[in-house]
Order: sequence, then C-alpha cells, then structure tokens
Amino acid sequence: MPSVLPFRRVAVIGTGLIGGSFGLALRRHFPDVRITGFDHADSAVQARERGAVQEVAPDLVSAVRGADLVYIALPIGATIEALPAIAESAGAQTLITDAGSTKAAICRAAQMHFRGAAIFLGGHPMAGKEHSGIAHAGADLFCGAPYILIGREEAAGALPKAFAEMLVAMGAQPVWCDADTHDWAAGIVSHLPQLVSVALARVVQDETDETGLPLSLAGQGLQQMLRLAGSPYSVWRDILLTNRENVARALDRLAQAVDYLRTRLTSKDLEQEFQAANEIYELLQKRR
Repeated sequence: MPSVLPFRRVAVIGTGLIGGSFGLALRRHFPDVRITGFDHADSAVQARERGAVQEVAPDLVSAVRGADLVYIALPIGATIEALPAIAESAGAQTLITDAGSTKAAICRAAQMHFRGAAIFLGGHPMAGKEHSGIAHAGADLFCGAPYILIGREEAAGALPKAFAEMLVAMGAQPVWCDADTHDWAAGIVSHLPQLVSVALARVVQDETDETGLPLSLAGQGLQQMLRLAGSPYSVWRDILLTNRENVARALDRLAQAVDYLRTRLTSKDLEQEFQAANEIYELLQKRR
C-alpha cells in the first residue's frame, strides 16, 4: 500500500460494473478518500446507495474539477467524446485514467487533448462479468486479475506509479505494455472468446427443434461455455469497432484451428491438440 496516497479526491466517471467496483474497492482499502460519481441519474444514485461513491455530481465538469484522480469507466466511444472536457476541467497534477477494453484509439485521442500538467494513463482491468451495471459491482472484482497500464513502468512518473501501487493494494496485478500490444493480446484472450461464445450460442439455437432438443440435454459444460454469451452487445459494440483488425485476425486463426480439427476427426493427431489444450488449461488453473 502506498505510504502516502496522493489521491484524496477521486472522480468516477461511469458508475456501472467497472466504475462501481473501483469505487467499492477504494472505499474498502482507502476509506479516507472522497469519491464523487457522475453517470446517468439512476446509475449514479444507485452507486451512492451501494456506497461506491459518496456524492453525485450534476455534470461532468463538476465531477472532474478538484479531483486528484479521474477514473473513466465509460464505453470506448463515450470515453473518447468525454476526453476534451475532462482535459479542460482537470487541474494540474491530476491523474486521469480510463478502463476501456481497447487502448490504441483512446490513447491516440488522449494525446491530442492532454498536453498540459494533467497526466493521462491508459488502463484496462482484465476483469468483468457477463452482466453489466452497478447492481453487479463488487469490491473484489479486480482481485487476482491482471490490470493493464499503458506505458513503461521504468519511465512512469510518480502519479502513475502511485496508481499502480493502489491497484496492488486492491489485489490487482499491474502489467505495463504499449497500446498496440494490449489490443493484439486482448483480441485473442478476451474478444475472441466472447465471439466464440456468441457463435456457439447461435449454433445451439439454430439446431434446437420444436421438442427442445438438443438444448434440453445440455449440462454444465455448455452453460460454462456460454457464460460470455450473456454479455450484451451494447458492451461490445465499441470494442469490436476499435479493435476490428486484431479480432478479425484472431477469428481467422480460430477458423484455421477448427478446419484442422475437422480434417482429423479420425486421426490420432487430435491427441496432440488435446494435450496442448490441457497444458493451456493447467496454466490458467495455476494462476487462480
């Protein structure tokens, strides 16, 4: 935990699942921090009722003014649209960070607007749920999860490093990299699984007849595979729009892998594929 926390007033812009969880984690680990929230009225009020924020700002400028840390947890398009007003309203030595699921587009926009004393730090918690909204937020959402920070740790200033230390105190695992690397990696380990789940759900739906078969025979395995299919398109629209090339490449790689399996259904070559899959699964299990 940082010995002296430089963030005494925090503005959470977007009080849904991610912003609400960040606020709840702040309240748990740094109870002296004052948190102001800004969002649509219903979400902001619910965030205050849940204790994720202590007060609700009437507008974006009011939320940002006077804050030491501005945490943007909006959809990607809305984040980019909000950056000019945030840059204009933020004070000197204010750290602004976002939680967008793609980074190149947001960081390019931030470079255009943050040229003064305020500091922008791109970020992305590799954590979430299939359901969005403040009702599903939790103080433990980031625990054990990688939290991407855009830049080089050795070149980061005092405020970005303090934010990274704050994340560690919340149980997250900061990982520093550049925006393009993030978008490539997220396309494979986050965006591709989402689309695979959607595609699998479509196949099951199309194959299910008027008797309910085969869906009525499904067990926990299918339910686990389709967990991500419960995520709404509104969450994913901007992600896919801003990471189209990486996602398309990931889908091409998946198609190649599926074709390989199709042509070897009766071959012992499949044993090697299962072994490789088992190894990846075991690696992920060890990280839990």
